[in-house]
Amino acid sequence: MKIELLTTFLEVSQTLHVRVASENLFLTQAAVSSRIKQLEESLGVLLFDRTQKRLKLTAEGHKLVKHANEMVIMWQKIKQEVGVAEAASQQLFVGSMMSIWDIVLQDWLQKIHRNLDDVHLYTHTYSPLELRRQITSRLIDIAFLFEPPYIEDIVTEKVATVPLQLVSTERDADIIKIENMVMVDYGEAVNSQFTREYGDTAVIRHNMSQPRIALNFILDAGGCAYLPRQMCFEQIRKGRLFHVTGALDYSRDIYAIYLAKSHKSALINDALMLFTYLRS
Repeated sequence: MKIELLTTFLEVSQTLHVRVASENLFLTQAAVSSRIKQLEESLGVLLFDRTQKRLKLTAEGHKLVKHANEMVIMWQKIKQEVGVAEAASQQLFVGSMMSIWDIVLQDWLQKIHRNLDDVHLYTHTYSPLELRRQITSRLIDIAFLFEPPYIEDIVTEKVATVPLQLVSTERDADIIKIENMVMVDYGEAVNSQFTREYGDTAVIRHNMSQPRIALNFILDAGGCAYLPRQMCFEQIRKGRLFHVTGALDYSRDIYAIYLAKSHKSALINDALMLFTYLRS
């Protein structure tokens, strides 16, 4: 079984959308659909329920997610150990919650590419609980999340503070009654704060894991969402989004965690120093 089939399956299982998965993987939608079909034929089961408007994992699909993650990680570790990558390169395995990639990590990866030219990057997306397990199991080198664990032998570094503001496609959106709200997952702290402030008045229309998906969605369909200030600045300037008057602004700290005794400590420190927050 080709590892590309599993990586494609994992991306579709997370996005539940062939178009979004194809964009994330830099493939055509036809190629993504073909890979999923090949995997299903190889296993002799259906992995997705296609009868509804939105894809849904079947029971067999849910079972495969865990095994596929482990197989992909193991394959990458095997390549690392036996030196399939260039002998002169250093491998850096990075894991993160899905919503953090668009906020700060895309730019950070570009900085690594430009400044640490001997580094070979591997990136993965996991839940907060799985990120901790991946770090302690030494399957990834650095993990990014909103609420870091306090575990012995794990180093925690704050790498960014992200301001969040409520924006709407309506110029005069009413803070008294928030409608067509797209709730983005910024971790339990922000979610709980929002519920306390707006739980009785806000109508949550959709829940989405990535701010970029929420941004694109409300620009197309209308609505409002809490989004990182830097992500919606241009749309506000162009008059496509508007800051909701009277709405509270939130902020969210982002942390990197890694093993204190990692044999890649020097590389990890060099990579983290590319965050502006740590250099200031």
